[in-house]
Amino acid sequence: MSAAAAPAFVADSALVEGAIAIARAAAAAILEIYDGEFEVERKADASPLTAADMAAHHVIVDGLARLTPDIPVLSEESAHEVDAAQRRGWDRLWLVDPLDGTREFVKRNGEFSVNLALIERGEPVFGVVLAPVGGALWHGARGGHAYRRDGDVERRVQAQVPPAQPLRVAASRSHHSQRSDEFLARAHREAAGGIAMVSLGSSLKFCRIAEGSLDLYPRFGPTSEWDTAAGQCVLEAAGGAVLDPRGRPFRYNQRDGLLNGDFIALGDLSLPWRAWQDG
Repeated sequence: MSAAAAPAFVADSALVEGAIAIARAAAAAILEIYDGEFEVERKADASPLTAADMAAHHVIVDGLARLTPDIPVLSEESAHEVDAAQRRGWDRLWLVDPLDGTREFVKRNGEFSVNLALIERGEPVFGVVLAPVGGALWHGARGGHAYRRDGDVERRVQAQVPPAQPLRVAASRSHHSQRSDEFLARAHREAAGGIAMVSLGSSLKFCRIAEGSLDLYPRFGPTSEWDTAAGQCVLEAAGGAVLDPRGRPFRYNQRDGLLNGDFIALGDLSLPWRAWQDG
């Protein structure tokens, strides 16, 4: 079942505007550090960590505690403090990546984002993705619509169906694999008009598909749940999907670990991605 067929999630304006205000405050904290000099530390998994990650984390956690005090927050920067059994008992939670695309932040290419997703019984029901550089913000709710907001101007966005020719395919700037190459080679041979690759960092790829400026994002390799939840919600609200290799929408906080498996994000659900995946 696609997210579009799920019961609508009714997000009141206080929740929507409150979450957007928190994301914007986190973005401001990120940019304050981005515009100066900063050091880069390494986590246990060798991924980068900066003061901007932690500044945004504190802004978001504190803001959500005021906005929805009854809903726990699982942030990338504090997930190690929460026992798996404890969080799996949460029917509702905020799943947060305070700074998605820290590698892009370090490179100063602007392709990083703030991700907030509200999860109910494993499903993302409301999501906000904000690009601090430029200020573009996308939000969407399960069963509702997706929107892009630039400043005070907001417009509804939809995935492009049928997709463009050539097919516009997103590629991660920081992650690459042989399986991705094989998938892309098959897609290029079989898609009408071939494919055109577009390199882009962070969850902005989901949002570009949601607004119709990209068509497909295949990812073969691990990501974390906070990397995809908000983008998935926005993309589903725009008519697209984020699917595992068996065609099932991603679900969250259902396992002891927080790593995702492979996925395909797409705007047109009729694309023959299974054939490109399986060869």
